[in-house]
Amino acid sequence: MKNTDYDTLSQAMNQLTKEGYTDSFSAEENYIKALYAKKEYNPKDLKIDQTFRFDGMTNPADETELFAISANDGTQGTLTMSYSSENNHNRELIKQIK
Repeated sequence: MKNTDYDTLSQAMNQLTKEGYTDSFSAEENYIKALYAKKEYNPKDLKIDQTFRFDGMTNPADETELFAISANDGTQGTLTMSYSSENNHNRELIKQIK
């Protein structure tokens, strides 16, 4: 990735899409799901290639983390995790991805 200092989440996501991270991952209760490919993965089948953190200007709950993820079958995508109370991702499952 040429520029890793992004001001916004959308800038980082647009660049990652250009680099082939075209799917969207979601951390469910027992697996990580690739939404477009409609595949389910164990964390051991995934690798976090890059991580980006974006802090809220006034509220720490606005903090967001963006992960560029590759699966062992070649699927590439992003997973966005917010640290707000409305976050519905399984954080513990995400932490298991190497």
